[in-house]
Amino acid sequence: MHSIFDIDVIKKDGRSYSLSILKGKTLLIVNTASHCRFTPQYQELELLHKKYEHLGLVVMAFPCNQFAKQEPESADKIEAFCQLNYGVSFAIHNKVMVNGNETTPLYQFLKSRAKGVLGSESIKWNFTKFLVSSDGQTVKRFSPTTSPMKLETQINDYLSNK
Repeated sequence: MHSIFDIDVIKKDGRSYSLSILKGKTLLIVNTASHCRFTPQYQELELLHKKYEHLGLVVMAFPCNQFAKQEPESADKIEAFCQLNYGVSFAIHNKVMVNGNETTPLYQFLKSRAKGVLGSESIKWNFTKFLVSSDGQTVKRFSPTTSPMKLETQINDYLSNK
């Protein structure tokens, strides 16, 4: 895999699409959960989406139930929860595995390009964030405790380097 744009992902309705349709866009990819102490970050993710979408930012949520089973709901229920509680209008995808033998190709790519603390590849918790440059090559990882709004400087840098 040369770039993230070589990968297919699955929409919440179960249909697959290629990330190649997002070439030239800056991606903010987050593994999410509805029953997590970081769930309120959806609000800041939505603010970033609304503020920067017209400049080329694409916010993408990938629900994950691997951490304390904090995302047990179906894709439709997850989306409804996010819209009702946080006004989310960015893409909520099908649930994914971010660690282990069933890790999705997307997260295999992200983890190999942006290691965590002490060089670890594993995702430690919900709301780990990855910022991907518009050429699909540069990937930065941010911890679950990092507020999405703290990424604004990096987002602006990525958007201005298109």
